[in-house]
Amino acid sequence: MTTVAEPAELLRRLRPDSVTHIERVPTRAGETVPWPGWVPDPLREAFAARGVTAPWRHQAEAANHAHAGRHVVVATGTASGKSMAYQLPALAAMLEDPRATAIYLAPTKALAADQLRALAALGIDGVRPACYDGDTPREEREWIRQHSRFVLTNPDMLHHGILPGHAAWQTFLRRLRFVVIDECHTYRGVFGSHVAHVLRRLRRVVGRYGSVRPAGPTGSSHAPVFVLASATSGDPATSAKRLTGLVVEAVADDASPRGGVTFALCEPPLVPSYERRDRPPSQRDRPLEEAGGPPERSGSSAPDGSLAREVAAERGGEAARGGEAAPVRRSALRESADLLADAVTNGVRTLAFVRSRRGAEAVATMARRSLDEAVPGLGARVAAYRGGYLREERRELEAAFHSGELLGLASTNALELGVDLVGLDAVVICGWPGTRASMWQQAGRAGRNGHEALAVLVARDDPLDTYLVHHPEALFGRPVEATVLDPSNPYVLAPQLCSAAYEAPLTRADLPLFGPDAPAVLDELVAEGILRRRPSGWYWTGEGRPDVDLRGTGGLPICVVEAATGRLLGTVDPGSSHFMVHTGAVYLHQGESYVVDTLDLDDAVALVHRAEPEWSTHARDVTSLSVVSVRSYVDAGPVGLFFGDVDVTSQVVSYQRRRIGSGEVLGTWPLDLPTRELRTTAVWFTLSPESLEAAGVDDVPGGLHAAEHAAIGLLPLVATCDRWDIGGLSTAAHPDTGAPTVFVYDGHSGGAGFAERAYKIAASWLQATRDAIDGCACETGCPSCVQSPKCGNGNNPLSKPDAVRVLDVVLASLPS
Repeated sequence: MTTVAEPAELLRRLRPDSVTHIERVPTRAGETVPWPGWVPDPLREAFAARGVTAPWRHQAEAANHAHAGRHVVVATGTASGKSMAYQLPALAAMLEDPRATAIYLAPTKALAADQLRALAALGIDGVRPACYDGDTPREEREWIRQHSRFVLTNPDMLHHGILPGHAAWQTFLRRLRFVVIDECHTYRGVFGSHVAHVLRRLRRVVGRYGSVRPAGPTGSSHAPVFVLASATSGDPATSAKRLTGLVVEAVADDASPRGGVTFALCEPPLVPSYERRDRPPSQRDRPLEEAGGPPERSGSSAPDGSLAREVAAERGGEAARGGEAAPVRRSALRESADLLADAVTNGVRTLAFVRSRRGAEAVATMARRSLDEAVPGLGARVAAYRGGYLREERRELEAAFHSGELLGLASTNALELGVDLVGLDAVVICGWPGTRASMWQQAGRAGRNGHEALAVLVARDDPLDTYLVHHPEALFGRPVEATVLDPSNPYVLAPQLCSAAYEAPLTRADLPLFGPDAPAVLDELVAEGILRRRPSGWYWTGEGRPDVDLRGTGGLPICVVEAATGRLLGTVDPGSSHFMVHTGAVYLHQGESYVVDTLDLDDAVALVHRAEPEWSTHARDVTSLSVVSVRSYVDAGPVGLFFGDVDVTSQVVSYQRRRIGSGEVLGTWPLDLPTRELRTTAVWFTLSPESLEAAGVDDVPGGLHAAEHAAIGLLPLVATCDRWDIGGLSTAAHPDTGAPTVFVYDGHSGGAGFAERAYKIAASWLQATRDAIDGCACETGCPSCVQSPKCGNGNNPLSKPDAVRVLDVVLASLPS
């Protein structure tokens, strides 16, 4: 098997006209320090047997904080050994006290399983580590509760299983010494806000059982100690404090060794029928101002309508683009599949990260086909990996990749986090992953054994991707983003208070845990009859548990079942189901395509049959928005900038079939799906008709619509969100504002903090938006600037020139 000892060998295989920038990340030597004196000999010997003779400086520093009873977050790069920061103090405590326990929380099951392997490999007697999650057989759960001292789980199981059944866990919780929160930077937005309250509920329940530990050097004796691990992030101490509600020390100076990384930025070329003109240097090289930003549709539950379009493009040509001819680039999925296939052909172990489940399936399928055409049977060494697979499938894929049986994987971000994929040579990142933290986390999967590595970011036909590959200064040499979450969101706080009351009546002493807004929210819950107030506290009045959805997916996952056999193929979150598994939709699973016969939302099941249709499917929706209240505004003469609450109503009403290869629309089929209503926060700006006329805006609806699309696409540049976390709407005359208006809103109930961030840095955000549109080489608008993959109106009307004029009016009026 070859390795990437010389990344230039693979770089030479990239299309010369597609590489926009090459960044060299130099090799870094590591710095070790002596073992802390408190580390027991058996623990040192266990690490020595694994080849660890001394800790890196940051590992020892973080472990010392935790051993001394100080909550700590270690925020260092990928493969920097963050796990030792919690392993040392936790395992030392367990050797010192045979009753001490610890709980570990990971955002993915794959990461928890990987950490279980690492703990088991140390072979510390009496620890008995075990995974406790949705995949754990029920017959094993009782044994884990009674005997395991190191339980590895996730926030969902902590919320749904452990805390509501805390009486069965009281022995474990009474002895709890450490709580480990791995990859804590992933807890952002609404999901992060829910997890913040789950952790507060854990602290409350542990306090009820009187968990204490011996006083350390600080004199503190409360328990447990929180140890957090994060990718490099902006202001990790503040983010960790917001997540846990505790004062947290930060260790962010990475002392681990790092192999050199060659990082290439690539923009797939335009199809031959379109010739790109050069951009003026003033537009191409203008630096991006650091800022924060806004949101678009509905986060993890957002429709993934673009993927069907992308899959069609990947499987044979150019997809339809909103009904009119536009310059189209070779798709990022096709480009990434070719890179993956080329790497596997040369024996290079490669992981391709793809933003969506369907995209990962498409990349794996195309790579397999290319490999089998070159060498029959070689395609079997490539597979897809994503959420929604059954546990057995995931474990088999992980084992095959670890062993080298598989040389290439096309994965969603399910493999981004912490999983120890030793020996990877290259990483292909298909599309901007949303944040610089995620980009470096994904790139860090390669070269984990200290060897030279290659990372390639392949831009999608998207305003933000296009901007970034032509403005590398926005990616390299910049600090990564701070995590955005808002535990005070009433749509999060209210159900979390209900969950806490279900676990045990809330008392006044509990309220500081949940923040200053808790009393007012409790009064509302009492007024609605959801909680009952008694002198001793607040009591849950319902018969069952409160129904709380941590991830904002809208309820139970939809099971995708093959009708003829009853075989469960996978699951789809309910928020995406209207777009991905509506009746007639084409559904992909491990390279095989299925057509949905029926979608039963009441029973949460989609019945499918195996088929190879000659078309892809694309859902269409309609959206309306009304202003509820204005929280803040800026009066800028002809322009008004607002932040407030809005009600958004949307409905998937039909879907199109488009011929694979040509994108030809074969027809439109109506759908009868329920409407969805969302109370959320939004940022919006209004313009006077006179200002637009004076600026020469001829097509007001088209200019506003194009500006809205581009603003949504550029918002993740300044906020820790994804364009699927946010939604937008534009109109030439909105009934609530009485003026031409562009809205951008959070895709989660109550908001996720993205729209508020956009409001605060609107001038920087909209300036980057204006530059991205104006700097695009197309004449009338394309997916690289103003066309959106998720537009419910089929990208019509759009006017690129008028979008620039609209934004010029806004920027000329707004204070910088």
